[in-house]
Amino acid sequence: MKIDSTQFGSIIIDGEGYDHDVVIRLSGAVKKRKKKLSKRLFGTSHTVSADEARHVYEDGSETLIIGTGQYGALELSQEAEAFLREKGCAVIAAPTPQAIERFNQTRGRKIGLFHVTC
Repeated sequence: MKIDSTQFGSIIIDGEGYDHDVVIRLSGAVKKRKKKLSKRLFGTSHTVSADEARHVYEDGSETLIIGTGQYGALELSQEAEAFLREKGCAVIAAPTPQAIERFNQTRGRKIGLFHVTC
């Protein structure tokens, strides 16, 4: 599994383009991000809720790498951070272009959440 590139509004993973936010599962499966889990609580999908963190997290995940958007607009809520800390899952958050580099370099049981716009 390799993330090839990103630009505003898209991400290319293993040669396949996506024009929406994505979650990369432990298996390597790429799924559309369920932004509604956060938007219904915060009124925006730029803050990840505890519900969304629970949905993204998988038992055995060691690291969650978050692409916070091309300009870094996405953030974790305090509740989401607490949930992930409780699970022992390290979080690496960076603007999406830098986060894809970290994802490609990180070994171990990792999952990813990548915001592709702002």
